[in-house]
Amino acid sequence: MAHATYLREKARAMRIERQFTIDELAERLALSRSTVYYWVRDLPIPGSGSGGEFPATARRKGTLAMQRKYRRLREAAYQEGLEEYDTLALDPTFRDFVCLYIAEGYKRNRNTVSICNSDPAVMRIAVRWVRRASAKKPEFLVQYHADQNPEELRRFWSDALTIEATIKLLRKSNSNQLTGRIWRCRYGVLTVRVGDTRFRVRLQAWMDCLRAEWL
Repeated sequence: MAHATYLREKARAMRIERQFTIDELAERLALSRSTVYYWVRDLPIPGSGSGGEFPATARRKGTLAMQRKYRRLREAAYQEGLEEYDTLALDPTFRDFVCLYIAEGYKRNRNTVSICNSDPAVMRIAVRWVRRASAKKPEFLVQYHADQNPEELRRFWSDALTIEATIKLLRKSNSNQLTGRIWRCRYGVLTVRVGDTRFRVRLQAWMDCLRAEWL
């Protein structure tokens, strides 16, 4: 079907001057998208494909929007941590856990909660609170020396902490250089780790509350 020449000229003018998209032109001119596309395909506009700057701008805007979204989620989780602190503190082991994390916990990653120690009593408290505070499945890892039996260590920690998941094993890189030492972590060093941003932010609030009490 042939269309009046002025419609093609109008479509091209609207494309250039007002940067209308294919859909907008088709709607305003009551034409099919294929017809409009055929008329203006050589006139890219920002956001219509290669040759425009909009894709990069859109990515930046999308990144900023995502950052705002996750910042709001972190702020909400932090507020949640502040509000639940007093209730959780009724459990005497709660402050123990927070103290342990201040002293032994990994704090460089705001999306992960991770703590390691060689003392079963310490790790029993840590594992209990990790399981209680996060719905996500934690990971377990044991670091050991060359003269230790890794399978025995794995069985020990599995029994001591009722760990059903597989415990990963990591041999210490300097273990062969310490053959004359008079000390050793008898059970290796156990790490419990969970990737949970909400838990990590709440934990930060708990640590801040406890530090405020000390001050």
